Amino acid sequence: MSRITRKELKSDKFALEVEHTVNFFEEHRQDLIRYGGIGLVVIALAIVFWLYRGHQHSARQEALTQAIKVQEAPIGVSGNGGLAFPSQELKDGESTRVFTDLQTKYSGSAEAQIAEYYLGAIKADQGKLAEAEKSFHQVAENGNADYSSLAKLSLAQIYFSDGRNTQAEAMLRDLMAHPTAFVSKDQATLMLAKYLITKNPTEARQLLDPLRTVPGTVGQVALTMYSELPPK
Repeated sequence: MSRITRKELKSDKFALEVEHTVNFFEEHRQDLIRYGGIGLVVIALAIVFWLYRGHQHSARQEALTQAIKVQEAPIGVSGNGGLAFPSQELKDGESTRVFTDLQTKYSGSAEAQIAEYYLGAIKADQGKLAEAEKSFHQVAENGNADYSSLAKLSLAQIYFSDGRNTQAEAMLRDLMAHPTAFVSKDQATLMLAKYLITKNPTEARQLLDPLRTVPGTVGQVALTMYSELPPK
């Protein structure tokens, strides 16, 4: 199985709904172009923090924010004297503990679903894709439409990574047909096209062609991927 790395989790910024986050995409244009808008488990951990950092109005949200700060803490010495960990192993252990505690204490809440998603991302980063799949599947089945769509996006990545292409394609086509506030039709389309470039370049071309003229980052990513297609 392909190992999902922390660099991919934290660098791939194409994990927010396109129409509602134009400014965010513009600020991260180089990352999008560099990674083609697609990476294993595309949702970036930093993006979930970005979504929640301005909404600390309850105990659950405060607990989530503090847990995310643990996950976002650097390895080594913090430049501002804040929280840091001497090793990735210790950081993963503490992150797993705080997210598990949150998920248990506030079971059934939106924050618990986000915590479960983070647990899946940590497991994926460690190469434990079977365990990550269980966490993502739990969120896909039990989260609201927005969080469920994020989990399905990650599940599709895992399915592609171990050869379950039929399941992955079906999941992405469903996301294309049922976009949410966190996963747009364009995002799901780009991901599907990325994996069809070698398998079915004709369909990949058909998917990418109308996106090439979309203003902003979506169009730029589509153009980059279009250039990877084999000649007709």
